[in-house]
Amino acid sequence: MKRIIIPCLLVLALVAALISSCAAPEPELIPREVLFGNPDKSFVRLSPDGTKISYRAPVNDVMNVWVGSANDPTAAEPVTDDTNRGIRIYFWAYTNEHILYLQDQAGDENWRVYSVSLNTGETIDLTPVEGVQARIQAVSPKFPNEILIALNDRVPQLHDLYRVNMDTGKRTLILENEGFLAFVIDDDYDVRFAMRLTPDGGNEILSPTEEGGWGPFMDIPMEDILTTSPVWFDKTGKILYMIDSRGRDTSALFALDLETDEQTLIAEDPKADLSDVMIHPMEKNVEAVAFTYERKHWQILDESIAEDLAYLRTVADGDVEVTSRTLDDRYWMVVYLMDNGPVRYYRYDREAQEAQFLFTHRGELEGLPLAKMHPVVIESRDGLNLVSYYTLPMESDSDGDGYPAKPLPMVLYVHGGPWSRDNWGYNSIHQWLANRGYAVMSVNFRSSTGFGKAFINAGNLEWGRKMHDDLLDAVDWAIQEGVADPEQVAIMGGSYGGYATLVGLTFTPERFACGVDIVGISNLVTWMETIPPYWAPQIELFATRIGDHRTEEGRALLTERSPLTYVDRIQRPLLIGQGANDPRVPQAEADQIVQAMQERGIAVTYVLYPDEGHGFARPENTLSFFAIAEAFLAECLGERYEPLGDDFEGSSITVPVGTEEVPGLTEALLQ
Repeated sequence: MKRIIIPCLLVLALVAALISSCAAPEPELIPREVLFGNPDKSFVRLSPDGTKISYRAPVNDVMNVWVGSANDPTAAEPVTDDTNRGIRIYFWAYTNEHILYLQDQAGDENWRVYSVSLNTGETIDLTPVEGVQARIQAVSPKFPNEILIALNDRVPQLHDLYRVNMDTGKRTLILENEGFLAFVIDDDYDVRFAMRLTPDGGNEILSPTEEGGWGPFMDIPMEDILTTSPVWFDKTGKILYMIDSRGRDTSALFALDLETDEQTLIAEDPKADLSDVMIHPMEKNVEAVAFTYERKHWQILDESIAEDLAYLRTVADGDVEVTSRTLDDRYWMVVYLMDNGPVRYYRYDREAQEAQFLFTHRGELEGLPLAKMHPVVIESRDGLNLVSYYTLPMESDSDGDGYPAKPLPMVLYVHGGPWSRDNWGYNSIHQWLANRGYAVMSVNFRSSTGFGKAFINAGNLEWGRKMHDDLLDAVDWAIQEGVADPEQVAIMGGSYGGYATLVGLTFTPERFACGVDIVGISNLVTWMETIPPYWAPQIELFATRIGDHRTEEGRALLTERSPLTYVDRIQRPLLIGQGANDPRVPQAEADQIVQAMQERGIAVTYVLYPDEGHGFARPENTLSFFAIAEAFLAECLGERYEPLGDDFEGSSITVPVGTEEVPGLTEALLQ
């Protein structure tokens, strides 16, 4: 009997395994257009009086601003007429009859400010000066027809302050910049403070004197400048609210009495910096604050909104954000962020305590098989906690325990900045790659913001060293936990993430199977020598945290941390994407490493966009690049991909080098 039972058990086991393997079929490929094309609607706002609603939506495939009745958002109509890059930054003026927006030319970041009259339909360029960068400095309900704009039209390195009428475009100079990095302005349009960096990388805050000069007000040490700053005033203008990390690690919210110099702690968290604040739109008092470690958590400080937030938590899943409030505070625009679904927008009536669902940001995502994002805290080799997020293909985790049945090809996706952070929530990159069969990992490495000043400062002068070690430690965790196949890990990212990609393929050339670099720095010396002129006031921040290109010792350090120095080590496939007009990471950063690789006979694919800057703003260009990246990763890691089709339609794409390295690229360019 035993000779019969054992084979039967084996057969049963094989059948069970077969059933298990068939239980989770691969989901259909989500079209790139759905993930990376124009959203249906985004950046939804209420007018200050609550009568109107606005949002960004496409007009002939270009993102424009639409405005309609708050009671009937479906009847909204476009009020802007951009036909090229699309409008990314806009907001309401306090007239309730004007929309203000910023636009640059082909990604050069020389922003201009435009005013649109909803009554006449007229658009006025408020800053019609070539080669100059405009910044919105302040808006105030006390002066609804005027705004403060900063312009570097006198000296390229410095932004002067102008008062500008939105109807006529008339601007009046109110302050010439004497070397300051930034200003703090109240609702009366009074310049209360000015800030400038000190030679040691600290921040000196000054206040105006009666003689018309500037006197010392506050010093912020170098180690605190990324976690300490004045933010706004109360209704009286006598209380200054500050985010402050001095004498502590994480930044907390404080109230500083400007008459008595007494500073009062309002809210803190031992693990995370202050990440968000709810302020009454007219009274200016703090009602709630948020801290974000793995997920965002709100602390209620004013019980008058406690019932509102309690009710809103019952309306939909996900993290709650209040993105817009009317001046009378009756209506709120509420957003729900989820990891496995589109952003959901609601108009909330506080008086009726009723939230009206409006729409999601991408209707085609509704009902699609989107994957969960898993937070995890990974310990670095020297004991730092790296808050990270990973996403798995849905078919790989049939039991939902957050681990795949077997190790997967993985893409390490590195955020830019580096003084930024990854967060939990819907992420189109994660969804795209997970849908194609990859595990995706994003790591808040040292220098990332949000986790206290010690964590940020642990990255000082550690570009290409401990900052890279953190990424490697996260990859090791993924391998040890059975998430990643050690032979099939790619690295990808933009800006600092592009630099990290080049570091990965040069400093640790056998660690990654391939890399995708988007607007990444290849030579830290040449990069720092070509920063935009208006970055000059913050050069000490770069010098103390990256390296000082003005000294022999600093140049040696920067050279030693530059991927270009080790270009001959590259042995794995590399894809580079670059905008020709990038003012932050100039095209030369891509050109020089591509040239160096060609001179050494090392294969590389170089994708260049003549109408883009730091990253890709036009969706046609985004789609074309990610189509190439998808085919590139499939060739490298062996997973599924949506073949190149009409993804290049409307794109300005050029591929100076390496078309033959990506399947279907040569043919697609000929279409």
